[in-house]
Amino acid sequence: MEAYLEAFIDYLKVEKGLAANSIYSYNGDLKKYATYLKENGLENPKKINRKDITDFLFMLRKKVSPNSIARTLSTIKSFHKFLLREKITPSDPADLVDAPKLEKKIPNFLSFDEVTKILKAPNLKKPQGIRERAILELMYATGLRVSELVKLKRSDINLDVGFIKCKGKGSKERIVPLGKIAENFLQKYLNEARAKLAGKKESVYIFLAQGGRPISRQSVWKMIKKIVRKAGIKKKVSPHTLRHSFATHLLERGADLRSVQEMLGHASITTTQIYTHVNQKRLKTIHSKYHPRA
Repeated sequence: MEAYLEAFIDYLKVEKGLAANSIYSYNGDLKKYATYLKENGLENPKKINRKDITDFLFMLRKKVSPNSIARTLSTIKSFHKFLLREKITPSDPADLVDAPKLEKKIPNFLSFDEVTKILKAPNLKKPQGIRERAILELMYATGLRVSELVKLKRSDINLDVGFIKCKGKGSKERIVPLGKIAENFLQKYLNEARAKLAGKKESVYIFLAQGGRPISRQSVWKMIKKIVRKAGIKKKVSPHTLRHSFATHLLERGADLRSVQEMLGHASITTTQIYTHVNQKRLKTIHSKYHPRA
């Protein structure tokens, strides 16, 4: 079984071109699946049937959320399709296994006032503060994922026309407008702070830690937590909260769903539609609060 799993991971890397984070998730799910199969004497993929897969998923129900189960099943389905296509197995036992029904969670987002407080919190007298402000402005202006932000290179930004180029999930490239304010703070960072952080080290990446290393995802997480506390915001805020706020505020002000989908880099518009539920929930709250007969 291990040889088949390795072949599948190689296929995802080479032929599908999946990002390192996606490969990591697939690998983790498949290791759990392989361990379960081995414990139940099922090391030959030809002997795996639909019941074996449903039993594995039932076992997972006691340990993980429905979302995790759905993701694991998606991985298993991809693996068995691969085995069938490579003629390693005569059929696909995962084909008719249904994913659990998932409750759509309304994403957390910030009000415009809360975003403004966070954006103004960094200390612009220090290089780190200028970098923090540039990162926050850029994330709110573009809806970038933190994984996309830390990989941005100098060649990905065109300040003359006000656009950035980034690679999202599945290495899909997209172009996103910056907006004047984010543009100005990014320029300020490049002019006044980046060289001080880089020291003598050369780097193609835009956002650098002290000493010239590319800033890490974990550092951005810690930075945002620190700034949120400084701004006096009590909500739980992550880098993704800024992405949710970006999409919500665009839709609240009349942006069309298709354009927001494109800027977020969602493969399917159904993923973007969750933000319309945010709008509906907010409207209902306003109606309940202010209508005389609500």
